[in-house]
Amino acid sequence: MTLTPSPRVGVIVVAAGSGTRLGQDAPKAFVGLGGHTILRHALRGVFAAPEAQVVVVAPAGREGEALTDAREAAGSRAPLVTVVAGGATRQASVAAGLAALWPSVEVVLVHDAARALTSPEVFARVIDAVDRTGWGVVPALPVIDTIKRVEDERIIEAVDRSQLAAAQTPQGFRRDVLETAYAVASEEYTDDAALVAAAGHRVAIVEGDAHAFKITTPADLDRARAFAAPVPPVPGASPAHGLPRVGVGTDVHAFGGDGSLWLAGLEWPGEPALSGHSDGDAVAHAIVDALLSAAGLGDIGTHFGTSRPEFAGAHADAFLARTRALLGEAGWAIANVAVQLQSNRPKFAPRRAEAEAALSAALGGVPVSLAATTTDGLGFTGSGTGVQAFAVALIHRA
Repeated sequence: MTLTPSPRVGVIVVAAGSGTRLGQDAPKAFVGLGGHTILRHALRGVFAAPEAQVVVVAPAGREGEALTDAREAAGSRAPLVTVVAGGATRQASVAAGLAALWPSVEVVLVHDAARALTSPEVFARVIDAVDRTGWGVVPALPVIDTIKRVEDERIIEAVDRSQLAAAQTPQGFRRDVLETAYAVASEEYTDDAALVAAAGHRVAIVEGDAHAFKITTPADLDRARAFAAPVPPVPGASPAHGLPRVGVGTDVHAFGGDGSLWLAGLEWPGEPALSGHSDGDAVAHAIVDALLSAAGLGDIGTHFGTSRPEFAGAHADAFLARTRALLGEAGWAIANVAVQLQSNRPKFAPRRAEAEAALSAALGGVPVSLAATTTDGLGFTGSGTGVQAFAVALIHRA
């Protein structure tokens, strides 16, 4: 596929909500759905639609995970992906997405990641309607239930449902219209169409999608899981969705850091420290890479790189607990981890059991086995200038 260098359509995927009503331990967009996250499924529809710049608005601190999901969903369209942190409100999050659009974008679609099963055809219908009319466009479905107006516990009257429609996303607008409406907005609106209408612009509807319901409650999540098809495997790969998966990780750090040596989750008083963005614990970092690799969630740089200042100086327990949570959110459980450390120092055998226990505890009690060896004076590990660790992880569906 040849990518358009200057796309005229931009899609802002709002994924920054906490999702408290869903009752999960993760922000809504990162809750598991059909073997992946809600966000990953939402992006599958986005990238199957007409080509566009895609701006994912993620919760602050979760940009790395959102970028991993977006790049995997995008495939060859990965250069069109941008990820930004959201704000305290939905409107603040959409405004952050608007600010990240490229100059070439003329038509903007705003889509809630919580409507994860929206079909690509809806995106195409919205874009076409904006191009034809210049109006704001909302996909909608007829209201089929009988609607009553109530006051406290008393029904006041029936509402004529022929005049009602249930609005969905993506909602589409000319960029200049949406940006102007946001610039003059003085209150919070329930969706972008209401904000644009309040600014005096016309809004039309197109046919929505019965599967584009919003995942808000546990019952909604159960419904979505019943509908969600497995994400297609990589072409040429065997369809081993239910089988365990193996990942391999490696890490290298040089001696020369400040403070004490931290290795395999333990502090080693009197030993020279390793240099690195965090504590330089090559054993823990190799485990992180092995686990992320097995789950297809990117690598340590994606989730814990220098752009994440909260992990500067962090130790193994922080890295491993967060990695375990990432796998859990994606529907994976850890079976076991094995690590080999190559280094002349420290003397590892006397504290091997202690290190295994510390790493196991950080991973929620899964078995961790450690082995240590020297390289007979060969290479940087043999000369004592650094350490290297290799890890293998086995995971399975939770």
